[in-house]
Amino acid sequence: MTRDTLSFPLYDQLHIAVATIRTRIGERHPTVGLVLGSGLGSFADRLVAPMVLDYSEIPHFPISTVTGHAGRLVIGDMVSPAGRRVTCMAMQGRVHFYEGHDLRRVTLPIRTMILLGAKTLIITNAAGGVNPSLSPGELVIINDHINLFPEGPLRGDNDERLGSRFPDMTRAYNPELRALALRVGKGMGLALREGVYAGLPGPSYETPAEIRMLGIMGADLCGMSTVPEVIVANHQGARVLGISCVTNMAAGLTGAPLSHEEVTETANRVRKTFEGLVEKILWELASEATHDRR
Repeated sequence: MTRDTLSFPLYDQLHIAVATIRTRIGERHPTVGLVLGSGLGSFADRLVAPMVLDYSEIPHFPISTVTGHAGRLVIGDMVSPAGRRVTCMAMQGRVHFYEGHDLRRVTLPIRTMILLGAKTLIITNAAGGVNPSLSPGELVIINDHINLFPEGPLRGDNDERLGSRFPDMTRAYNPELRALALRVGKGMGLALREGVYAGLPGPSYETPAEIRMLGIMGADLCGMSTVPEVIVANHQGARVLGISCVTNMAAGLTGAPLSHEEVTETANRVRKTFEGLVEKILWELASEATHDRR
C-alpha cells in the first residue's frame, strides 16, 4: 500500500491507518495516548501484554530517523495497585518537522491515536531550560506554549469531521490534568513546577541571542516538537498533559556546547523518576475512568 501522503486526503489517510491498527489490536480500546520523547521511550516497557507495531507497518505513518526514537507504537495496559486498568497507546519516539516532513504528516500519529479512542494525551519531550532557575534533570508541567514553527499543522483545507476551522487554544494544556500531575508529583516528593514551552523548527540548537529573545517572550523551556501535536490534539477535541524533562540549559546560560548525547544522558538519568510520575498519573486516570463508568 502506498505511503504517498499526497495520494489521499488527510481524513482517508487517517482511516486507513486506524483500520490497519484496529486489525492488529482487536477489541482493545485505548483511552490514553502517550508520546515519549528523546530518551524516555522505555516507559512503554511498563505496559502489560503489549502489542507492538513499527511505524513502517502502518500506512501513511512517517518514519522516525532520530537516535533515541525507536519508531514503534506500543498498545498495552497500565494496571494500578487497586487493580484498575487503563489501555494506552504509546509512541516510542516521534517524527519532527526538521526531518523533512510537513506538519500535517508529523501530527498524523496524534490524530490516529485520537480516532482510535485516546481522548487523553500525555505528550512528553526533552527540553532546553530557558529560565535560568531550572536545572538539568528537572521535570516541568507545561502550562502554555509559544509557536515559532514556520507553518502550522492546520494550514490548508479544514475537514470539519476532525475539528473546527479556528480551534481555541486557551486551555491547550488541560488545567485539570495539570492539577492532577502536580498533585501526584507532590505525593512523590517532587517539587514540580509549571512553565511555558517554546517550539522551534530545529535541528540546529538555538543561539544565545535567540535564547535571550525567548526569555523576553516569556518562555521557560524550548524544544523542537510538541507544539504541533498539541495544536492538532485540541483541534480534534482531546485533552492534553504536557511534561518536559529539562535535559540541558539552553545556549549561553552555561557556556558549554550543546549536544544530543547530553540530552539522552540526562533523560536516562531521570528516567525512573519520569516513569514513576507518568505511571502514577495513569493510575489516577484509571481510577477516574472507573468512576465515570459508575
